[in-house]
Amino acid sequence: MSHKRSGLLSGLLTGLLAALVCAAGLGAAILFQQRLPSAFMSFGRGVPVSLALSLLIAVVVALAIGAVRPRSRALLPLAALYAGGAVAAGQITGKAIMDGAALRTPGRSGAELADVTLDNLNAGLGGALSLYQGTLMQTEAAGRTLTPTGAAWLYIAVAALAAFALVALRVALVRRAQRADEAAQEEATQEPEYRAPFEPAQQPTPKPSADLFTPRDPARD
Repeated sequence: MSHKRSGLLSGLLTGLLAALVCAAGLGAAILFQQRLPSAFMSFGRGVPVSLALSLLIAVVVALAIGAVRPRSRALLPLAALYAGGAVAAGQITGKAIMDGAALRTPGRSGAELADVTLDNLNAGLGGALSLYQGTLMQTEAAGRTLTPTGAAWLYIAVAALAAFALVALRVALVRRAQRADEAAQEEATQEPEYRAPFEPAQQPTPKPSADLFTPRDPARD
């Protein structure tokens, strides 16, 4: 199966581009989250907002891959990798720059556009990566709740699974439509059965051969 027909190469490129854009957007949202209304970010400890962003990233990646009408099932795990990787990259980049800026300029609240530097990224990269090394759940008086590590992995898993499901649906629809088109083309290109001029559509019923032991019927002969 060629790349042109399967859409594998085009899906790889468009999905990667969409993942990079989504990672940058999520990193910016994490970096400048303090500028958002406090009621908006404190609702449900920020979990609903983060889940919505993960689903949005999955939809953007899936739409980018689906725009090339893919047929290759190899794009399904790649879509999950792109979406989950975009969430992880956005988390790491945003948190690293925010922590690095706080370390270099203590006492300042909030982040500025000038804080987006390679020095701040390197300074806070260790703390950002440690986010994925803690426990997933913790026990409180109200019951078991997600830790920051558990929440980070949850957002990655939601984005990956949603992108996988959306691209799988798109691939299935494209393959079904192309099978229907191929069947219609084959039916249209089939040559009609040859029939000589004045040849009846149905062959006449042959008369039975004469039988020496059957008496003759004068009315029929």
